[in-house]
Amino acid sequence: MFRLSAAEWESIRAQNVTTSEVNKEMRSQIATASQHKRNINVTPYAFTEQGVAMLSGILNSDKAIKMNIAIMRAFVEIRRLAVGQLTLHAHLQELAQRIGGHDVQLSQIYEALETMLDEKAAER
Repeated sequence: MFRLSAAEWESIRAQNVTTSEVNKEMRSQIATASQHKRNINVTPYAFTEQGVAMLSGILNSDKAIKMNIAIMRAFVEIRRLAVGQLTLHAHLQELAQRIGGHDVQLSQIYEALETMLDEKAAER
């Protein structure tokens, strides 16, 4: 468990809905406490994946177990997305290198065609 920095907390707050803003018919899956009910000068704590795993050994209610499973699944999904981003980045770099090579080849073909056209025009 660690305390979020002010910048991290502001980033999270900018992405989420507070409970006082949530419509009763449409509840947010990600909500933070209303800022009127907490000291806004103190940033909240967050848990690492290992911290959540440790909590699951301590908390024993059905609700806590279900919540820990959901949180662990979220960590797994975040890790999967991060790996996907790295793979996508590698593919994009490879494509950029290929396109760069194609640009050189296309330029050479264009120059060769121009030379051939100039030679044909000179023959006439």
